[in-house]
Amino acid sequence: MQPDLLSHPQWKAKTMISKSASAGSVRSLVPDDFERVVQIDRELSGMSRRGFFEKRLRCAKAYPKAFVSLGYEEDGVLEGFVMAHLLDGEFGGTEPAGILDAIGTTEKVRGHGGARALLGQLIEKLKGRGAMEFRTQLLWQDQALIQFFASAGFVLSPRLVLGRTCSRMEGEVAPGVLRQNGQEDRPHDRVPVRTLNAADLSAVVAIDRRITGRDRTAYYRSKFDEVLNQTGIRMSTIATADETTAGFIMARVDYGEFGIAGPEAVIDTIGVDPDLQRRDIASALLAVLLGNLQSLKVETVRTEVPWNSYTLLAFLEARGFRPAQRLNLSRSL
Repeated sequence: MQPDLLSHPQWKAKTMISKSASAGSVRSLVPDDFERVVQIDRELSGMSRRGFFEKRLRCAKAYPKAFVSLGYEEDGVLEGFVMAHLLDGEFGGTEPAGILDAIGTTEKVRGHGGARALLGQLIEKLKGRGAMEFRTQLLWQDQALIQFFASAGFVLSPRLVLGRTCSRMEGEVAPGVLRQNGQEDRPHDRVPVRTLNAADLSAVVAIDRRITGRDRTAYYRSKFDEVLNQTGIRMSTIATADETTAGFIMARVDYGEFGIAGPEAVIDTIGVDPDLQRRDIASALLAVLLGNLQSLKVETVRTEVPWNSYTLLAFLEARGFRPAQRLNLSRSL
């Protein structure tokens, strides 16, 4: 996920984009644009997030069909950019969706329609790659941005953003470990959990197929490459039961997604073999993840859940997840 310049006060205070036609042109970003994009981002956010953009560049090179990066140019100078990526399975989704990572224009061209032109071209690109939906997140206080996206056809998504602290909460003896009937309930002592590795691909695909009814080998192959090779901090784990792969959790630590300046963990996917339900597998996976995040000084973790996934919502609520101060916006494509 992505320094969403959308959240930065320097950008949002001046984001009332004119509805008139853009004075410049939109084109695909190329590697030579990298330094300029970092510069624009730094001017908007007041800090350099070079590492985030480097990660996005590596992922885009490895999987060009999953990423879209466009630039807005006036008089031969790059004055704005937008970045997005495609999902096909994160957060329990069942259809391809485009996710807006970052958008911003320089002070010089503010009001020229550049952001609107970038967004319009991005939507066309995502539609051409099979995306059925386009999503982003905003802090609920960002009224100017909410108005901007509302004018672009976005509405409230039927997906909730949930989060919790990675440190121990009231009622826990350790992050994610509850006290039941006066005793510690440590599911990871009963369920072995280890770090995910490349050899786990076929087992994860098989579990996902039992859950979704779809064969998403290509999706998980790219996801494995991301979490094993493209991400500096490995957070994804596997749980076993009766010497069989029983479940998995795929998570990452992002620096910059949706305007978050500090490190925040994101749970993309959690899956448990339907034949091995009610054996505390999901609890064990989550407890290990939270413990690892706490040791790394990561402060918060978040995920997305469909509003009517009542079983999953109840599970996360019992483990300290609460609604985050973010609105999930979407637009059908």
